[in-house]
Amino acid sequence: MLPIVDKLIEEGVKIEKLETWHNQENEKIRASKDTGVCGGVPFFFNEESSQSICGATDEKTVRKWASGDKIN
Repeated sequence: MLPIVDKLIEEGVKIEKLETWHNQENEKIRASKDTGVCGGVPFFFNEESSQSICGATDEKTVRKWASGDKIN
């Protein structure tokens, strides 16, 4: 997923990456947004649309998610 995420960030898409393996504060944030849906990473949460992505997906879906468009 990192190549897709990094490509979108380079294009100016607002995506914040949080490392959760070594950073407990970031893991707490992930867990609070996940609410048992995913339970791990990669996990994507859009604050504005409240949509999440659990696991790997394609670039088209990440673009829709990042823009707030309905993905499901």
